[in-house]
Amino acid sequence: MEGVIVNFRRARHHQKTNHIIIHVESITTRKDAEKLLNKEVAWKSPSGKTIKGVIKSLHGNSGCVRAVMEKGIPGQAIGKKIKIGD
Repeated sequence: MEGVIVNFRRARHHQKTNHIIIHVESITTRKDAEKLLNKEVAWKSPSGKTIKGVIKSLHGNSGCVRAVMEKGIPGQAIGKKIKIGD
């Protein structure tokens, strides 16, 4: 399954680059997004490096989820695809 990185988790003056918000097109409700909790995600950079993480919580009511990555994700990753698996 694939999702799209929508944004970082952020506040007014700060952003956490290792927390990302992911949207999956086939999921549109909060109840459907609960099935994705604790699944692993992996983003592959253009240079070939892979950054892994885990989906930890829901974000909002329209099916977005929040993943915590092992390291920070660069800003160029926003809008790109991320792989969601077990």
